[in-house]
Amino acid sequence: MPLLLGAPLMVCLAWFGGAERLPLGLLATLLLVFVWRFADGVPNYQRDVTAGALIAVYVPFLGSFAALLAYPADDGSVRVLVTVLAVVLSDTGGYATGVFLGKHPMAPSVSPAKSWEGFAGSIVWTGAGSAIALPLLLDDAVWWHGAIFGVAVSIASVLGDLGESLIKRDLGVKDMSNLLPGHGGLMDRLDSVLLALPTAYAVLAFLVPWNPS
Repeated sequence: MPLLLGAPLMVCLAWFGGAERLPLGLLATLLLVFVWRFADGVPNYQRDVTAGALIAVYVPFLGSFAALLAYPADDGSVRVLVTVLAVVLSDTGGYATGVFLGKHPMAPSVSPAKSWEGFAGSIVWTGAGSAIALPLLLDDAVWWHGAIFGVAVSIASVLGDLGESLIKRDLGVKDMSNLLPGHGGLMDRLDSVLLALPTAYAVLAFLVPWNPS
């Protein structure tokens, strides 16, 4: 229940209050998790609140950066679009390069299919694609803004994918949910995006600041 209440709270605070208010939503959610869990007694308290804190940070907090990217501005929707495009380029470029050139496993105990060649392909594809996309879609962006943006988002996407795979290995499960069977569950479609969102927000805030509407 605290997570069901805290998730929309974080999104709303991000949208209406900006980056300054989002941490307040996370703090309120964590406090509610700690207090709410007391009702079930002391046994496994530390385990349960730790799991609740992980979920609160991993999904709604990181996901709320999508609202910050689109935070009332003329080009907010475009910033979300280029972020999603960069994640798609990273996943597609890494997969294609890994299939044809992958020889050296990147993290065999976590994700056997990932290779260093695929990782390099992700960075190259995303950097090149974003170097073209950002100047076309964002008024104040130039090609090197896009290249830096693409490299940063690609690295974050790969780390997000590996992080979710590590959690699955630790839990001993193949899929994170029953949704999208055969794809690892819904989280396998979100893992790269969740870590890419705050990365994209930080890079764009530095290189191409918002133009308030």
